[in-house]
Amino acid sequence: MEEVVIVGAGIAGLATAVALKKVGVRALILERSKELRATGAALGLFPNAWVALDKLGVSDKLAALYAPFERGYITDVKTKSIQEVHYPRSNRNGAQPRAVHRKVLLEVLAEELPPNSIRFSSKITSIETQVEQGSPICIVTLDDGSIIKSKVVIGCDGVHSIVARWLGLRPPVYSGRSAVRGLSVFPKGHGYDQSHGIHQFVDVGKRAGFITLNDKEVYWFFGATCPPKGLEKGADPEMIQREVIENLAKDFPSVFLDVVKHSDLSSLTWAPLMFRYPWNILFGKLARSNVTVAGDAMHPMTPDLGQGGCSALEDAVVLGRHLGDSISKHGKLVTQDIGFAMERYAKERRLRAATLITASYLSGWVQQDGSSRLMKFLRDVVFYKLLLARVVNSITEYDCGKLPSVSSLPSRESESSI
Repeated sequence: MEEVVIVGAGIAGLATAVALKKVGVRALILERSKELRATGAALGLFPNAWVALDKLGVSDKLAALYAPFERGYITDVKTKSIQEVHYPRSNRNGAQPRAVHRKVLLEVLAEELPPNSIRFSSKITSIETQVEQGSPICIVTLDDGSIIKSKVVIGCDGVHSIVARWLGLRPPVYSGRSAVRGLSVFPKGHGYDQSHGIHQFVDVGKRAGFITLNDKEVYWFFGATCPPKGLEKGADPEMIQREVIENLAKDFPSVFLDVVKHSDLSSLTWAPLMFRYPWNILFGKLARSNVTVAGDAMHPMTPDLGQGGCSALEDAVVLGRHLGDSISKHGKLVTQDIGFAMERYAKERRLRAATLITASYLSGWVQQDGSSRLMKFLRDVVFYKLLLARVVNSITEYDCGKLPSVSSLPSRESESSI
């Protein structure tokens, strides 16, 4: 019997467990892999993510490892014209965007958790709910036949979430775009100015970019409306690299091709970009009884505004805040209050998630889906010069709220009793 079961040890799952620990509740995380997975190599974290990380108590650890960036550059592959985009610090707390290793982020979050909080090689096969002593209880069955009962189940199990399917959410759809991601290593240093942030390159139906992580490592991506020929999930990394250099990005600037050539092949991945229709978020069931979802399990979105990981961190704090209000004086979740907490969480996240999905999709569509003069005008003049910085700044000024501390809640028993 557990107080909370979290399905998935990704960003959303680990961050949610940390948030719950902050309010005095220990969660068990079920992860189907044998260890922490860091698919995607790295990610950009904007001010809204740093607000959430600060509430989780880990922002200082990460900020000390990565330099912030203030601007980005967008190059038109055909015309060679370059536009500059500024990313000012947050007006709320002075936070600036940074790019971080995904694995480091996961490890920093995991270090905040008590021992044995993560159960690896644990794949769930079914979820059921039943009433025991007048209160709803979740029953989670694993593929090894073991059964776990819990007051709460939180699905943080990614795009193809079993928990989201149980809730009745419609499955994600293909955006029409695919992406290759990788991490490049320059043993003698890459020589790029880290304060310059994201370097992007746009062409008809294609968009690529890179961002420095430190003085020797660079994270890069390549997106296209046509999937790479002969590449499927799990394709050979050397084949992925060769396809990008010799075919997909052959006309791109040499600086980008040089980054791709320095790739750590073990980091290369290719995948279709999926998203959930925003109306499924607005009108779908995001919580039922004592079950809900967070991160990609709730709101898979295209990466065009870099908000996938950021919004997962927001989810964690918001969910922890609402569940923190459902704790008794004995430090236990009050079963009768959990459903109300879940509904408040879903209500608070619904519009925010739908907005991020829509803005991300439209951003990608404007930047790489058209070749007409009108589309180029929309991209180069309307979007890049007038809208991009404003859209990013308005989205990243979001504050996910403050977690109630254990000391501010009613007196409770020690954590070992939870």
